[in-house]
Amino acid sequence: IHQIAEAGAGARRTARRAAQRACAEARRRRLVAGAPQWHRGGGGRSQQRSAAVAGRRGAPSAVMSVVGIDLGFLNCYIGVARSGAPPSLGPRLPFSPEYLSQIVTNVKNTLHGFKKLHGRAFEDPYIQAERAKLPYELQKMPNGSVGVKVRYLDEERLFAVEQITGMLLAKLKETSESALKKPVADCVISVPSFFTDTERRSVMAAAQIAGLNCLKLMNETTAVALAYGIYKQDLPALEEKPRNVVFVDMGHSAYQVSICAFNKGKLKVLATTFDPFLGGRNFDEALVDYFSEEFRTKYKLNVKENPRALLRLYQECEKLKKLMSANASDLPLNIECFMNDLDVSSKMNRAQFEQLCAALLSRVEPPLRAAMEQAKLQREDIYGIEIVGGATRIPAVKEQISNFFCKEISTTLNADEAVARGCALQCAILSPAFKVREFSITDVVPYSITLRWKSSYEEGTGECEVFSKNHAAPFSKVITFHKKEPFDLEAFYTHPHEVPYPDSRIGRFTIQNVGPQHDGDNSKVKVKVRVNIHGLFSVANASIIEKQNIEGDHSDAPMDTESSIKNQGREDELDKMQIDQDEGVQKSQAEHSLQLQTLQASSGDKQDHPSLPRAKTKVKSIDLPIQASLYRQLGQDLINCYIENEGKMIMQDKLEKERNDAKNAVEEYVYDFRDKLCGVFEKFITEEDTNKLTLMLEDTENWLYEDGEDQPKQVYMDKLQELRKFGQPIQERYMEHEERPKVLNELGKKIQLLMKAVEAYKNKDEKYDHLDPAEMEKVEKYISEAMNWLNTKMNAQNKLSLTQDPIVKVAEIMSKSKELDSFCNPIIYKPKPKIEPPNDGQSKANGEHNGPVNGQSSTETGPDPAKDNSQQTKPSGEMEVD
Repeated sequence: IHQIAEAGAGARRTARRAAQRACAEARRRRLVAGAPQWHRGGGGRSQQRSAAVAGRRGAPSAVMSVVGIDLGFLNCYIGVARSGAPPSLGPRLPFSPEYLSQIVTNVKNTLHGFKKLHGRAFEDPYIQAERAKLPYELQKMPNGSVGVKVRYLDEERLFAVEQITGMLLAKLKETSESALKKPVADCVISVPSFFTDTERRSVMAAAQIAGLNCLKLMNETTAVALAYGIYKQDLPALEEKPRNVVFVDMGHSAYQVSICAFNKGKLKVLATTFDPFLGGRNFDEALVDYFSEEFRTKYKLNVKENPRALLRLYQECEKLKKLMSANASDLPLNIECFMNDLDVSSKMNRAQFEQLCAALLSRVEPPLRAAMEQAKLQREDIYGIEIVGGATRIPAVKEQISNFFCKEISTTLNADEAVARGCALQCAILSPAFKVREFSITDVVPYSITLRWKSSYEEGTGECEVFSKNHAAPFSKVITFHKKEPFDLEAFYTHPHEVPYPDSRIGRFTIQNVGPQHDGDNSKVKVKVRVNIHGLFSVANASIIEKQNIEGDHSDAPMDTESSIKNQGREDELDKMQIDQDEGVQKSQAEHSLQLQTLQASSGDKQDHPSLPRAKTKVKSIDLPIQASLYRQLGQDLINCYIENEGKMIMQDKLEKERNDAKNAVEEYVYDFRDKLCGVFEKFITEEDTNKLTLMLEDTENWLYEDGEDQPKQVYMDKLQELRKFGQPIQERYMEHEERPKVLNELGKKIQLLMKAVEAYKNKDEKYDHLDPAEMEKVEKYISEAMNWLNTKMNAQNKLSLTQDPIVKVAEIMSKSKELDSFCNPIIYKPKPKIEPPNDGQSKANGEHNGPVNGQSSTETGPDPAKDNSQQTKPSGEMEVD
């Protein structure tokens, strides 16, 4: 959270008057929130969650933790993978409640709802539509993307949306580390399944700015499916028919449907559909529009011209929507001091709400139907329907879903936490610090992707759809080209109308260092294209196949070792990124797609003739450099600049926190001491000093809300020290008065015990008859001096009033008690010396019975068993007799 020092004078006076009117208890507990804040949050709460993991390998998890982050439009959740614990998702460390209140009180400087701004140009129609709804200001960045204008450190600053999300992720990272007491680096972040490459790369850049190592960008519905399936013990075996489950996720801003097939240890996404512009906030907007129009007619108020009033209405409509989900009767809407000091009120019931939102509800069924068609399934093939997301709690939405499938829907998953749980489990699967139950995940490509290139043979362009819609991912394919010179590959989405993004371009990839063969023929260039674990398309690598004739006429010789190159490409293709999913299926698909299409740039290429003799050739594969130009890609230099700027802001946050802590300490001391002046400290200060100190505390409180509202840390520390200079003596008198009887009682008991010991010594008690008379005389004298010291000090102390500083302090009494112990105890409790038995008589007794004589042993005195055992180990000739 970056602090800003901006506050209106009216707000200060209001806060001061409210604080002065508050009761003493409230004053003592209240913490200063500081100046109005620019909150680096997503407009909601962040909560710490715990997800169970099957086991652990090695010790790294003791040092590092892995987390899953549900980066929502309204709320964020953090899932933590822990080894050996049962599944548990308990709330931990929510963001402070004032974050939500700041949305209304500090409208233009509190950011929220920026998730869908990623990867878009400022001129994007969606950005322009959002710009009218958001209370904060959006501006164009130098690179044409969208930025957010805020006031930070008394100046206007423009931040890229990647920086804003980076700030939020850094806060979530800090929250996790604070809860776990461990550093957090590895994470899995959720994104909507409809996010394009440009949007995904933007989120990846934000994670890099936050200092997180994002192991995977995971589709939200896939995360839900993983959370559902990994703990299921009754899934069908691999050779059996899979269990098909539909997952419906309607959150605050988007609607997603995914159909997944489950077998034991395996999850495969069959199809995914979505409506990116249908969510809970659309239902809120319908209510806001309705009540805005009603208030315009009823109260003559133009709500949409007042950003603060509009935000308050949004909050109240969201509450009303939730209440109507549980209650079908008329429910009131009341807002006090809404606008122009007017209170407004209205009412609505569930039937009215459903009629108002009929157009929105009609958009629920089409994605369900499209998902079934793409998966080629019938209703009877569906095992169950799981719903998640806050908007699925609306009864009409649930009814639409249930009616379409003619089945009861299931709500076994936590609607808010399922995505974070799935991300945490995926992070544990990918992290080397954890060993998790084997579970393969095969996702899909949301949009078909096509490559385009210039074709010299056709004197035009060539195209090839490399990935179809709902193709398995992650996945690699190898394409073979026949070229004599470097060439460009342009990647784009095949059907732009299916993509909720205004530009279908993905990027341009230039294959460099391509030349003809030694004989002038076209070179064979193998290009591997890949959709990786993040759902990002790329040209992973390219290589040129050089052939050299060993003997024979090479001009007509075909390349007869292509199979070896295929094998090499196949091995290269099946890297660990692709093996993350089901290896058997992946290998089969990879082998069939290895030679996707052979494109010849010249009609003069030689064809294979089995009847002709073949020359022996030597084949060599050479890697080629690839220059990638990705659409709306942030340069690494710019990302590094953002990382450096984030580090400076974090340091500034730390300094600001220390400054606020110092300010809070002053205010807390004022409230706490003022309460005690009329309570426990009342007897220990004179009336004159009470009046003087009360006035000082009152002046300090007024200073805090006026001139002292925004001061350096040292100023607050000096102010606190000044207050303590007057308050510390009073507090010490109180503490001395409370603790003195206890230590006096302990000292008195010690003196009595020591005096009893001296008296027993004088009475010839055998317990003390071994003590030296001279030392006992010293003890008696020391005890007498201690008694005299105690009596003298206490007599003097009893003559003082409670408002005077004590003559004898608790520390002095405790020191005297220790001195008494250290001098007297070694003498009085000196142990008696041990009495040794006479040596001569014992020797004679031992001489009569020790050792056998002529093989005989004594029966009157038994030998020591230990000695007997030791003697048995010696030869009889070596036996000694005392």
